[in-house]
Amino acid sequence: MRRTPARLTLRQRLSRWDMKVSPYLYVLPFFLVFLVIGLYPMVYTGYLSFFSWPRFGAGHGPWVGWENYSHVLKDPVFHKAFWNTIGIFLLSSVPQVIVATVVAALLDTNLRGRTWWRMSVLLPFVVAPAAAALIFGALFADKSGLVNDVLSGIGLPTVQWHANRPASWLAIATMVNWRWTGYNALIILAAMQAIPRDLYEAASIDGASRVKQFLFVTLPSIRPTMIFVIITSTIGGLQIFTEPRLFDTNLQHQGGSSYEYQTLTMYVFNTANSSTNPYPRAAAAAWILFLIIVAFALVNFAITRAVQKRSHA
Repeated sequence: MRRTPARLTLRQRLSRWDMKVSPYLYVLPFFLVFLVIGLYPMVYTGYLSFFSWPRFGAGHGPWVGWENYSHVLKDPVFHKAFWNTIGIFLLSSVPQVIVATVVAALLDTNLRGRTWWRMSVLLPFVVAPAAAALIFGALFADKSGLVNDVLSGIGLPTVQWHANRPASWLAIATMVNWRWTGYNALIILAAMQAIPRDLYEAASIDGASRVKQFLFVTLPSIRPTMIFVIITSTIGGLQIFTEPRLFDTNLQHQGGSSYEYQTLTMYVFNTANSSTNPYPRAAAAAWILFLIIVAFALVNFAITRAVQKRSHA
């Protein structure tokens, strides 16, 4: 004889609905906020980039197609801003991730006062960007900076940090690395502490040195976190704005007298404040920057996965 399943009570039905629906309700506010202040401006910016819009016009003008994109891609200032961004990115994000990984590995050992050390690496991140820019602006001043004083004191020629293109990249990258390395180190450290200690004990019994344990146990185990840190560092490095903007002692130069350290985000900002068709051209530049960031993030993701799989094998 077939048993008829017992009917659920109202409380049991509500409990089932709560288990199924509540996770979506918890994440819904984020997606609603992102829709309003993230996705909609992005879509509207893409729409606006295909029109003309005089600086003091009441609304956008006629459809111009790809003209704004063509203007941006042919602009020599955009080319300078692109290579400035790539240079600062390579000098900041790449060493930053490497040093953050090493610092996290050191903090994962049995250091005396390790809680204090872990808190101290985050102190540069707490400093306001404007204050950090003032500090490093004094260090890398062209005439009276501490770095040039040290160079002249040991018999080396001084450097024009604001006029020399590679030197300005190095100065800005130093500022970025000082501020963000500790932040990334703590993220990587959290992933390292989640690795079971049994893996290290087994590797030690097999005769693996500390270096081999780091290469073949630690790095493969924190692969998802490393991918996250690399991608976020890539996005942040290609969107850098505050540091080069405040590094410019004469803000009217907008990235140096000859655009020595104007970045792509500064180019978007300056284009939006220009006199000729500012908003659509800035929108086109913003979308080009978005595509560049996506391309770099995908390349970094692919390279990181390939390296991690190879080291794991």
